[in-house]
This record gives sequence, structure tokens and C-alpha cells, in this order.
Amino acid sequence: MTDVERQTELPDRLRSPLFRLMASWEFLLLIVAVLIFFLNTQASPYFLDPWNLSDATYNFTEKAIIAFAMALVIIAGEIDLSVASIIALVSTCMGYAVQLGADTVTLIAVAVVIGAACGAFNGILVAGLGLPSIVVTIGTLSLFRGIAYIVLGDQAYSGYPESFAFFGQGYVWWVITVEMVLFAVFALIFYVLLHRTSFGRSVIAIGNNPTASVFSGIRVARVKFMLFMLTGVMSAVAAICLTSRLGSTRPSIAVGWELEIVTMVVLGGVNILGGSGTIPGVVIAAIVMGMVTFGLGLLNVPGIVMSIFVGLLLIAVIALPIIIRRLRQRLSG
Repeated sequence: MTDVERQTELPDRLRSPLFRLMASWEFLLLIVAVLIFFLNTQASPYFLDPWNLSDATYNFTEKAIIAFAMALVIIAGEIDLSVASIIALVSTCMGYAVQLGADTVTLIAVAVVIGAACGAFNGILVAGLGLPSIVVTIGTLSLFRGIAYIVLGDQAYSGYPESFAFFGQGYVWWVITVEMVLFAVFALIFYVLLHRTSFGRSVIAIGNNPTASVFSGIRVARVKFMLFMLTGVMSAVAAICLTSRLGSTRPSIAVGWELEIVTMVVLGGVNILGGSGTIPGVVIAAIVMGMVTFGLGLLNVPGIVMSIFVGLLLIAVIALPIIIRRLRQRLSG
């Protein structure tokens, strides 16, 4: 064996799956989740109550449902900041349909169609016309919520069917909510989609190098269009759950959620510049953010403080890899 081969050969422990797992971002997040869980148990005697823990899941399930689709969009090198406004517009359309006497099945159909239409609109502008996604979705963020305000004004829609409450207020078994089951099901679906299908490999390839992806035979524009449309549909699912839980529709529904969803995705290890990320990371990040929010709520921390925390967290998780990389370059140089 030459000297070069000896230098480049990795020790067996570095090759082992266990070491790679322990060195992963997901494992670090898991440790953070356990630590936060322990601190919450010490900070409040009410945290470990099963029904309180069940209520805590509402802090992240609806946002995480969107975050799964957002993760794919960001891995592909794009972003969608209009998701919260899509929720507002979908909820408004469902509320309008209720005034016309729509039943639960019709409400779900209306939500999915409107969500898909909003996602398709974003997709056409980004994938079809080649416009920057951040500019497009900032525009549609104002557009979609503006339509909701025009339709509703200062009023609210209510009077949803009793069966509609099942999605946001129902339980599958004991303290296991319907939303928690949906969260688990969509986590599995998106895990398979990203990590076990050719579509997922195409998404990662596009995020790494869209030009090379075109020459590799990947229909980049088509994939991006499908991703934006998928994000719109997942926003509609979240709108169904949120509207069902609240029992009413207001144009201010889900304000600020886009920041929390992006934070959830980036905290989960998805590269904000695209090309890498995992669904398990997003799942753990969602739980971490949910437990932090719920723990602060039990301590009566004001909502504005939670918003400051989310903003600082987003800056930190974006800046930390850059800082670490520069430190490594200086040490090696």
C-alpha cells in the first residue's frame, strides 16, 4: 500500500453505519429534542400530562404537513413563501362554499382544487416563465391573502358541518389526534417520494445542478411545476385541518406561518441553497419546534418572544454551516 493510499484510507469506525448515523445532523437534532423534552418536564409540572402532550402536537402538525412539500421545493433550489396565504385563500373559499350549503366532502374537494390551482399558478410563473421563485411567491403571498381580505373584510365565516370538525378536533384513539396520524402518514409518503423514487433523485439532482440535469434527460421545468403544485395541495390539507380546528375562517388565518415552515425545513438539515436534505430531519425539527413553542406557552411567554426566537433560530441554522466551513478553511489553510 502506498503512502497516499494510507493517508486517504478511512478507519473502519468512520466507515461504519453507526458512526455515520451518530455524525449526522438528524442525530444531533434527536439529542436536542430529548434535551428540550427533559427541560420542559422540569419547567412545568403540566408538561407530561398526556392530554397536554396531545394538544402540543397542534403546534407543529399543520405546519409540518406543508414543510414536507416545502423541503422538496427547497432541495430543488427554489422556495415558496406563499403557503400561508394559500391557506387563507383556501379557507376563505371553503367558508364561502359553506354559505352556499356545501357538505364536508364538497369542502374538501374545494380546498384541494383551490390549493392545487394556487400551486399551479406559482409553478407556471417559476417553471414556465423562468421567474425567480422568491420574487414570484412574495407577490402571490400578497395576492392570495389580498383576495381573502377582499372577500371577507373584517367578517368571518362559520357554521361548518359537525362532520368537518373531525379533521382538526377528532381523535383516532385515546390522545392520538387525526392531525397526528396525518402527520405520520405524510411523513412516510414524502420519505418514500424523496429517498426511494427516481422523482426524488431528480429533485436532488436539480438542486445540485439544474443545467446538468437538463442534459441528463430530467425535465426540470416539469419537476419544478409539480413541486409547486404539490406544495399548494399540502397547503390545502393544512387549511382543512386548521379551519376545522378553529371552526371559522378569517383572512388573517395562518399569518407568519411561512417563516416558521421555512425555519422547520432548514432546521431539519435541508440546504437553503438546494441539493441536499432529508425528510427524517424535517420530522425531528418539526417536533423540536413544537415542543419549544408548547414549553414556552406553558411558561406564559408572550407570542412576540416566540416570534423573535423563530427568527433568531432561522438566522442561526443558515449561518452556522457557513461559519463552520470558514473556520475549517482557516484551520486547514
